[in-house]
Amino acid sequence: MTTATPIATGNAPLLPVRHPNQDFFICDVLDAIPKDDMASMEHPIFSLSTRPDTRVLEYTNGDTKIEIAPSVKGLATIHDKDILIYCISQLIAGMNDGAAPSRTLHIKAFDLLVSTNRETSGNGYRRLKEAFERLRGTSITTNIQTKDEEITSGFGLIDSWKIVRRTNGGRMVSVSVTLSEWMYNAVLGREVLTLHRDYFRLRKPLERRVYEIARKHCGRQNRWKVGLALLQKKCGSNSPLRTFRMMVRTLVEHDHLPDYAVALEGDTVVFENRSTMQKVMPARKMRPLDPETLHDARTVAGGLDVYMLEQEWRNWWAESGYPTLHSPDEAFIAFCKKRGNTLKGI
Repeated sequence: MTTATPIATGNAPLLPVRHPNQDFFICDVLDAIPKDDMASMEHPIFSLSTRPDTRVLEYTNGDTKIEIAPSVKGLATIHDKDILIYCISQLIAGMNDGAAPSRTLHIKAFDLLVSTNRETSGNGYRRLKEAFERLRGTSITTNIQTKDEEITSGFGLIDSWKIVRRTNGGRMVSVSVTLSEWMYNAVLGREVLTLHRDYFRLRKPLERRVYEIARKHCGRQNRWKVGLALLQKKCGSNSPLRTFRMMVRTLVEHDHLPDYAVALEGDTVVFENRSTMQKVMPARKMRPLDPETLHDARTVAGGLDVYMLEQEWRNWWAESGYPTLHSPDEAFIAFCKKRGNTLKGI
């Protein structure tokens, strides 16, 4: 799990920590092992506009095609995504504790606002309601995959939401949210990455989007490069390239992005890992698994990459304090079987 490492902000446009006494975390997903297919981080699904955005957006990236259509309320924004991040973190935390997952979550509005560093004033609750409306109304048609399933039909970011309880003054207290099958499948497949808590202090939509892309592609690597034009496409920015370059330069100058420092070298954007993410403990030596074990693991892993699962399992074993394994081969097969059953919804 990442921690809130202080970042030298200078004149950087970071929002203040509105709730300094909170015990907030974005939960680790099986020790925050990165996954490859995190669609909402990879693709520009959310609008970067701070005004109602009623455009129909279309993106193509290789074989992946995405169309995002708004409701009369406009497209869901990158700030609206806070709600999904909160819901995902709650689901994963419950799954890690052994609770059966459900597409419908019952959440407290105040906890959501505090956890995402939002105002808890009347305006904060009003904006939260508007965010639910945009998430429900935004329609996506795509062939991107989650949990090894290709979904080609249209769907919303959430299926439904309702205010379950209000105060006497009409302010929402508790809310029921039903995630789309697409988002729910991503959670079941654990296709999620841990975020730095200062993500919610990033004021500008572009900064949040750039951080998402860096987190997805740079991850725990020391360094990652991307062309300026490609980064603009991944961000979903419709600004002229010259304007986008100026915005990246401002980001470089302020140097306030969590987890990553940013540099601009000509038309190449370079991300350097700040080493603020929790590192995996150095693993004690464990004998290599028997080749037959890997063969047996494939039969129960539901099509998941057994080599990726092995690394995930070894990291989990290390961060669990190196518990004694009387039969590592049997333990690994059991681990793969559990992951395979989760994939099948068993």
